[in-house]
Amino acid sequence: MRRHLVPAALLLPLALLAAACGGNSSASTSTGDGTDGKGSLTLNVGDQKGGSEAVLRAAGELKDLNYKIKWSTFTSGPPLLEAVNAKAVDIGGVGNTPPVFAAGADSKITAVAAYRGRSKGDVILIPKGSKLKKTEELKGKSVAVAQGSSAHYQLVASLKAAGLTLGDVKVKYLQPADALAAFTSGKVDAWAVWDPYTSQVLQAKQGTVLTDGDDVVNGLTFQVAAPGALKDKKKAAAIRDYLDRLRRAQDWVYEHPEEWAKVWAKDTGLPYEVALASVKRTNATRVPVAIDKPLIASEQEIADTFTDLKLIPRKVDFGDFVDTRFNGDLPPSTTTPRPSKES
Repeated sequence: MRRHLVPAALLLPLALLAAACGGNSSASTSTGDGTDGKGSLTLNVGDQKGGSEAVLRAAGELKDLNYKIKWSTFTSGPPLLEAVNAKAVDIGGVGNTPPVFAAGADSKITAVAAYRGRSKGDVILIPKGSKLKKTEELKGKSVAVAQGSSAHYQLVASLKAAGLTLGDVKVKYLQPADALAAFTSGKVDAWAVWDPYTSQVLQAKQGTVLTDGDDVVNGLTFQVAAPGALKDKKKAAAIRDYLDRLRRAQDWVYEHPEEWAKVWAKDTGLPYEVALASVKRTNATRVPVAIDKPLIASEQEIADTFTDLKLIPRKVDFGDFVDTRFNGDLPPSTTTPRPSKES
């Protein structure tokens, strides 16, 4: 069976990726015109297939909106942030690395909300039958990864933990669809990637995990807004309400993993078993956390790493790209994620 996958909202997935942005949402969960709510104010929200719109709708959080949400769907985090920078989108969700690259490109973006989850779905996969047993054995081997994605940093961090550098492996910069083809055809020795691709490969028994990102990367995802929208009092109020709804929806996901997996599978074209495995391993473990000093320091480490690798052209001060006004009484960013519900 052919499986259709798109980059999940974890990640990712801005080292100037070539992905193009989509138009209004065509997801099966959207309304006819890609708009929800009513009122004179419209909040333009950037999304990815099976992302914010799907989870809000599944959790019943798109009811009683006194403003409109106009949805636009993107292939991954980098083009979504390009749209935020261009003021075409007011807010959207991405992983932990795209905001760093966007900041390095002087994009006008502001992180306004964060979630911390487990990173067991952020892995380095090896093909079925591979003789590789330890991360150290990747030296001299070819590894596929999406440039500027959260997997890119996970690869760097995992290699560092094993005493290696990015220069010790043959990096093949490939977007997930091309990387999957290269991986399954034996053209690369390993693949650094995130869920749901991790679950797809494992469920199909096409490969195994060499190492995962737990205790290696920070497991953060973000909602990132346009500074202009934040300066508009009415839009800022709508953003606050939108973030509250997203947080409640995340609680719903944890309590209803099977129900959410069914919705996610339908919205993305993922097989239900793959969606459920991904939800239990990664998606349902996320907790809303405050944007605080430890979080900024953790993202700063990512920025400095890519600056040292000369993949970001200048020094980035991540603290200049956050807004803490929406923290409320959220727990600190160091809060332990919810336990994985993997069987």
